Amino acid sequence: MNWSEKVWNSTERIYNDIINMSFIEELSNGTLDKSKFHFYIGQDALYLEHFGKALALIGSKLHNKADALAYMRFAESTIVVENALHESFFKEMGIPDQNILQPACHHYIHFLRSTVAFEPVEVAMAATLPCFWIYKKVGDYILSLPQTPNNDYQSWIDTYGGDDFATAVKTAIEICDRAAENTTPEIRTRMNEAYATASQLEFQFWQAAYDLKVWK
Repeated sequence: MNWSEKVWNSTERIYNDIINMSFIEELSNGTLDKSKFHFYIGQDALYLEHFGKALALIGSKLHNKADALAYMRFAESTIVVENALHESFFKEMGIPDQNILQPACHHYIHFLRSTVAFEPVEVAMAATLPCFWIYKKVGDYILSLPQTPNNDYQSWIDTYGGDDFATAVKTAIEICDRAAENTTPEIRTRMNEAYATASQLEFQFWQAAYDLKVWK
């Protein structure tokens, strides 16, 4: 069993908690309150700006040219493609710009930034993997459900359940597996911890949107 299989099995309960969240259930059937989706999209746009920079920094640290290029492309896709999806929601739904990082987004971003800056690159890659993998799994899960006609959130569902995103996720997993195989047991343990923390932060991000959690 490779690293990714082990780390997925050890954190699968978090994924199961996510797909059973009210946010995901209501997003999938189109009943999610618009204010909660607006909050989510606004915070996600802020998150992705920093996530893209983290991916680019990881790419700059990788010695394998193919892997470095893959992470640079991940960064480009995050900033260009996914931002275009967000901008369409901002325009179509009249979502106001959000310039303040609210608690869950702030925590997640600073976890990623500190990990990428101060931890070995293998640990940094593990910390960014849940944003790829869990989103893909959630997108696939929602697409496996009976689809609601005229769901206002269908374009979000199609993006993360689509084939293009699946290719990026597969590549990221393969790179992390090679990195884990070629590093020390100590760093693999730190990779496991970083992956688990980021997975929990994914749950907290969605829950904060559902609860409209802001600074007091």
